[in-house]
Amino acid sequence: QEDVDAIGVSILSGAHNTVFPKIIQLMKEKGIDDVLLTGGGIIPEQDIASLQALGVGQIFHPGTPTHEIAEYIKNWVATHRR
Repeated sequence: QEDVDAIGVSILSGAHNTVFPKIIQLMKEKGIDDVLLTGGGIIPEQDIASLQALGVGQIFHPGTPTHEIAEYIKNWVATHRR
């Protein structure tokens, strides 16, 4: 069966404190709360800890090299999904 291993969200609107909790809620309702939720965009440093406490993985800022994001996801999936 093919299942998603990770969900990545780009948020540039400033709605990260609304969007991420809603996605986490929907993931729990659908029984996929073992899937990585990560993202990036314009997210202030002071908001990252609370998002991660909800279950969001690493947050990436604009300018993060794509290979760093891919490496993070690859490593997370290798460690958490089998």
